[in-house]
Amino acid sequence: MTRVLDYFSTLVADDESLPLTETALSLAQDAYPDLDLQAALSELDELVLRLRRHMPEDADIRQKVGVLNRFFFRELGFASNLNDYYDPDNSHLNAVLKRRRGIPISLAVLYLEMAEQVGIPVRGVSFPGHFLLRVTTPDGDVMLDPTNGHSLSEAQMVEMLEPYVASAGDSIGRALRMLLQPATRREIIARMLRNLKAIYLQTERWQRLLAVQQRLVILLPDNIEEVRDRGFAYARLDYLRPALEDLENYLGDRPDAEDATVVESQLHELRQRTRHDGGA
Repeated sequence: MTRVLDYFSTLVADDESLPLTETALSLAQDAYPDLDLQAALSELDELVLRLRRHMPEDADIRQKVGVLNRFFFRELGFASNLNDYYDPDNSHLNAVLKRRRGIPISLAVLYLEMAEQVGIPVRGVSFPGHFLLRVTTPDGDVMLDPTNGHSLSEAQMVEMLEPYVASAGDSIGRALRMLLQPATRREIIARMLRNLKAIYLQTERWQRLLAVQQRLVILLPDNIEEVRDRGFAYARLDYLRPALEDLENYLGDRPDAEDATVVESQLHELRQRTRHDGGA
């Protein structure tokens, strides 16, 4: 586990050089410890070579997007896994490559990789509830759904946004413009990890949850809430001393946090258990 986390730390050390596809693929090492990352990356490169054979040399941006969409969604058959949307493998790129099924953000990462290699200027957009793609064309930006390649109108995006915005009207329009800003590669990886975090919390898979939390703490070193959540994950697994350290660090940084009482209660229980069993 230490080796895997050291590798992840190296990948995410610098924003400018963070390799999105390799980093996203590395998340699968928690579920697939024997995963051959280079083989998976080579498989993706082979798909790009096939894509290039479809691409006219004089194609403009819109034509390139059309060719990529036909190749990605029709020929390769990538699509949303509607039958089991909360399967963790929908976030593991090795499994998405194999099954051709995923969720919007994992499909988007693969699409972004292929697009970049054939010269399509496209960025990810961390839209609430449904990750999107933003393609820059000479006529303006076009928003795409990464599950099917369809372009989205402003009205469609407003409708998608409504469940997440308290009031209607102009405020939705303003929120929409803000939310369509491109996501950084670090933000994309964080969203992928938090998707897995939500699944493992719901299914009470504490060891997997801890692995995700280890990565989130590395990825977002200034986010003390992720340290707190790692402390709770440690506590679930009876790793008492690391749990104490994380939760004490959280309260030291956020003594007036809204959840301070909850954290204090957990700390009290952990200290009692540590005294009782000698600090497992």
